[in-house]
Amino acid sequence: MTALLVGIGLIVVAVLMVLPGILGWWNDVLAFLRGALPVLAVLIGALAVFIGIADIKDKIEEQKEEEKEKAENGQEGNGEKKD
Repeated sequence: MTALLVGIGLIVVAVLMVLPGILGWWNDVLAFLRGALPVLAVLIGALAVFIGIADIKDKIEEQKEEEKEKAENGQEGNGEKKD
């Protein structure tokens, strides 16, 4: 409950800070967002590349395991009986 009240309070304070007339920080907030967007784009892009590489590695590993299972199943079916 305390966290909810603190969160609501911080949101109200943030809105009051950017309203014209009180502190008038709106232009500063916009400047910060314009500066942060390229940095966020680079970080999100790098994360997407790492996830893509990991996905490709997982698919390659999965194909190798499937081929290994097929090879093992093929050897068992060569007329040998396993009890």
